[in-house]
Amino acid sequence: MRAQCYDLVLNGTELLSGSIRITDYELQQKMFELLGLTKEEIDAKFGFLVDAYRFGAPPHGGAGIGLDRLAMIMCGAESLRDVVAFPKVQNASELMSGAPAVADPKALEELALALTDEE
Repeated sequence: MRAQCYDLVLNGTELLSGSIRITDYELQQKMFELLGLTKEEIDAKFGFLVDAYRFGAPPHGGAGIGLDRLAMIMCGAESLRDVVAFPKVQNASELMSGAPAVADPKALEELALALTDEE
């Protein structure tokens, strides 16, 4: 598979990445299936995106600049935590994608991670 994607890197730190999106609904569904996602997983994780493609979103590209990473470099900080002042919203959620979400047990297993309750 070929992709049209791009990155902006400064001294080894990625500051921006982006791509021309797959806007064909059927092709996007096929890509998710090839990644091993079920219909339920696709709907839960990417429903907002595939719905837009189903209704005819035009071809488009996007890029996301990491202003926090740029600030980190400009300040000489060693960690992003040193320069990030506030989460996206008050409760640290991201409204468009619904993050944070429940962790997928299969993904946790693949990454050798476990969830534990704090006492």
